[in-house]
Amino acid sequence: MVVLWDGFLGEHRVPGKFSYDCGSFGWSDESPPARYESNSNMKAIQVKQCGGPDVLQLVDLPVPQPKPNEAVVKVAASGVNFIDIYQCEGRYKVPLPFVLGQEGAGTITAVGSDVKSLKAGDRVAWSSILGSYAEYAAVPAERLVQIPQAVSDQQAAATMLQGMTAHYLAYDTFPLKRGQTALVHAAAGGVGLLLVQLAHNIGARIIATVSTEEKAKLARQAGADEVILYTQTDFEAETKRLTGGHGVDVVYDSVGKTTFEKGLNVLRPRGMMVLFGGSSGAVPPFDLIQLSQKGSLYVTRPTLVSYTATTEELQARSSALFKMIAEGKLKLRIEHIYPLADAAVAHRDLLGRKTTGKLLLIP
Repeated sequence: MVVLWDGFLGEHRVPGKFSYDCGSFGWSDESPPARYESNSNMKAIQVKQCGGPDVLQLVDLPVPQPKPNEAVVKVAASGVNFIDIYQCEGRYKVPLPFVLGQEGAGTITAVGSDVKSLKAGDRVAWSSILGSYAEYAAVPAERLVQIPQAVSDQQAAATMLQGMTAHYLAYDTFPLKRGQTALVHAAAGGVGLLLVQLAHNIGARIIATVSTEEKAKLARQAGADEVILYTQTDFEAETKRLTGGHGVDVVYDSVGKTTFEKGLNVLRPRGMMVLFGGSSGAVPPFDLIQLSQKGSLYVTRPTLVSYTATTEELQARSSALFKMIAEGKLKLRIEHIYPLADAAVAHRDLLGRKTTGKLLLIP
């Protein structure tokens, strides 16, 4: 295991038309730009049929060539996230076959004819663009952010998806204020540890749930005020006790099926349930009248794409995080670094809840 404490969709493709199989994107038969040509191959993790980690295949594919609005990046590190598992399983529909991965960082090797703001040699990072489990990725230039000198490629790859998720949760979905109380599930996970730090820096009170004593220690180090081991204690009863029966202002829930209903029960009147994941399974349909009966509650199901919809918002959010990292105000825990060929192992570890912090693949 490699543990690092820092102070604490580009599809790979060959020219040709893609058919919809499992989403709704594709590409045309336009010729690649004259500024870059490559006949070499690369290693990539491809999914040809939906399923568990066993369907991940290490394959040889042509190194992508950039469309006019794209840059080709030599990948230094790729982030492993639950959305990768959901897409692999078919829970989130993606055309088959596809190269997995939603997050990465590396160095530009070529740019398309319309790209003026970036050049070969620039260090960049991205998220929400499919295809990062590979040695090279073609990414729309407007979705790339430049990595400052004080931030490493691995730090950038570990920040883009989970870091920006934690950022929009704390600053936009439910803008936390000093003195408010938040319940954070999976507080020692990739998003959880970052979200706890951001909430702590704002001055909110954080009640964290984790499964083990080791994870409880990490949550406390990140700034959690109270930690509940949900494997030993009913988090609903304990949260009510800790808040004197008043409830919390917001629940940040990435677990889903096994925690959602009890989470509603610990919210104060007009509190907000922020459901941003489903590691235990999808939340079943429920009658909205429950929200009225439990105190006029709010429920939202946000996604990062909606909070980085414009280039300006993407740049502002990523820049804020990079600044926090450079200044030591946000500490990344890179739990384990896997070779690209071991992507299936990384997925099994994530599914088995054997991990804390961030998992990375290195081509």
